[in-house]
Amino acid sequence: MARTKHPAVRRTVRRKPAAAGVTSTSTPQVLRSSRTRGPGSAPTTSRAGPAQKKRRNKPGTVALREIRKYQKSWNLLIPAAPFIRTVREITSFFAPQVSRWQAEALVALQEAAEDYIVRLFEEAMLCTIHAKRVTIMKKDFELARRIGGKGQPW
Repeated sequence: MARTKHPAVRRTVRRKPAAAGVTSTSTPQVLRSSRTRGPGSAPTTSRAGPAQKKRRNKPGTVALREIRKYQKSWNLLIPAAPFIRTVREITSFFAPQVSRWQAEALVALQEAAEDYIVRLFEEAMLCTIHAKRVTIMKKDFELARRIGGKGQPW
């Protein structure tokens, strides 16, 4: 971690009020801002103990937890409102005369789209494992689509 300079110390001079008819010969007091601390002072915390660090998980632990969570769930993963907006936009581009959709039709379309995407990810992951890699790449999706005969004709 890079070292940074401390902020400039704001110093103010406060003189003691002189008594009536007496001149003050004392040295001025130097006050430090309450924001700055000396080099040896520890940071203050809300608790009496030392500062607590946030607990970090090992790499991959959170991913596996999310996989288990989504495999248990049955609800849709794509948010409904953006999906519906996209469907309406595509519909208005290709068929401007169609302006209304039944709610059940939109849900069925979303389920089909999610099923397609999940299967494509599964097949791309198999291609990745076959290539002895752990990272999915664009070429894995292209190969999965080509082998499965999905999407554009090759």
